[in-house]
Amino acid sequence: MPPEKVSGSRVSHPRAMVAQMHPMRDPDAYVFCTTSPEALSAEIVWQSRGFFREAEGVSLILPCEAAEALGLPSALPHFACITLSVHSALDGVGLTAAVAGALAEAGIPCNMVAAFHHDHVFVPIADADRAMQILEALQDSTRTGSR
Repeated sequence: MPPEKVSGSRVSHPRAMVAQMHPMRDPDAYVFCTTSPEALSAEIVWQSRGFFREAEGVSLILPCEAAEALGLPSALPHFACITLSVHSALDGVGLTAAVAGALAEAGIPCNMVAAFHHDHVFVPIADADRAMQILEALQDSTRTGSR
């Protein structure tokens, strides 16, 4: 099956990426887990939100319930996923810095994941509502030119 074609144009200008990011919170809670490459199964891959092979093992982002059901140890805290729904260019510059910087100023840790269609921000569940407010304010300020 041929790869899906990308529809629409990708945004690469820093201000445009932030102005068009439209943060959307996923209602599920996620954990970061790890397993060995040998233990990686199709079921684990299918249930994961993302995974990355590292020298120490395979890092996984899984819904909390899936990690527990699969018996995978996970790191705390539980995370919320906020998707930045702008179609940012993979070679675009500035979106990650703007988002991570705004959250850092508020003392909110974040883990950024760039995927093919969107960027995703994982923040501790306890900080998710505040993170959404900060990202929406960042988007608004970029649209109005006040930042």
